[in-house]
Amino acid sequence: MRFALSEEQEELAAAVRGLVERRAGSVDVRAAAASERGYDEELWGTLSSQIGVAALAVPEEYGGAGFGLFETHVVLEQLGASLTPSPLLGSGVVAAQAILAAAGPADCERLLPGIAEGTTIAALAWADARGRWRTDASDVRATEADGWTLTGTASLVLDGPGADVLLVVADTGASLGLFEVDPAAAGVTRTATPAVDLTLQLAEVSLESAPATALSTNAAGALERVRAVATVAVTALQVGGAQAAMDRTVAYLKEREQFGRPLGSFQALKHRAADMLVAVETARSMSWSAAWAAAQDSPDLSLQASLAKAWCTDAFNAVAAETVQLHGGIAITWEHDAQLYFKRAHATAQLFGAAHEHRRRILQHV
Repeated sequence: MRFALSEEQEELAAAVRGLVERRAGSVDVRAAAASERGYDEELWGTLSSQIGVAALAVPEEYGGAGFGLFETHVVLEQLGASLTPSPLLGSGVVAAQAILAAAGPADCERLLPGIAEGTTIAALAWADARGRWRTDASDVRATEADGWTLTGTASLVLDGPGADVLLVVADTGASLGLFEVDPAAAGVTRTATPAVDLTLQLAEVSLESAPATALSTNAAGALERVRAVATVAVTALQVGGAQAAMDRTVAYLKEREQFGRPLGSFQALKHRAADMLVAVETARSMSWSAAWAAAQDSPDLSLQASLAKAWCTDAFNAVAAETVQLHGGIAITWEHDAQLYFKRAHATAQLFGAAHEHRRRILQHV
């Protein structure tokens, strides 16, 4: 692997960064997160129509751009740096990859074009009551009589509150299946779940004999890959957030003066900033390596995903904590953005498995 972005990938990152910076002048992170959909719909429409961010990893035959997961990773890193709320992770990555991995061609042709265009938001209801994305069991039960019906509850559904398409992982008794459920159907209840990170839109989905369409009744193997891909995608948000938090901290240390000198001139603070740089750069290397494995569908993808998630989680937590410490008292106020990065670090630490869970998986691989 070449540990540097290609010219085209650099241009992609710059285009996303430029759009987000221009839009932030009129709609900031807090305003976007507080909106009805939980994100800036105009910005999302522009990212989808002009850059095609949701279409990057979708094959051309299903309305996508036919690039790959690494290009999507590049976009997520930029969105992570700016803390931009968007449905790219939940809809453009998790839901879209679940459809690609488990559904047949006819269902892919029906569901993916709208997701790739960004006009349809899809959500995957998967995590159990303890917040675990399991591939051996589910809290939702699927029953087949005159068609399939689902009963049970899924938690931590990314983009669940306003999703247009609802996908559900359910236990058929013989295996795990992937089902499509109409969010407006009888027996479907979606309850928004407040998150420590206000930029994440989460929901609890409860099903009571809800009618469903089976996309796959044997999806356990496909879900293993989906979980790994989703895990890697989260590390992109973590690396982007860590880089931005470090950049803001270094800028502050250069500007803020104490005892007639910039804070950054004190050797002890230089050492702490250097430790932040090491954390960010090593995390990026781990994240890119895992993203490359996902793009190439490497046999060791699951191991790479766990290595990256464990490392990037610790790195982002450390950098976010230092950001708060080195900014002083102002960093814990609502008006300052340091607390937003701190909350993002702790929220993403739990998404698709905490660091200790991934270390356990690493040991299992070894």
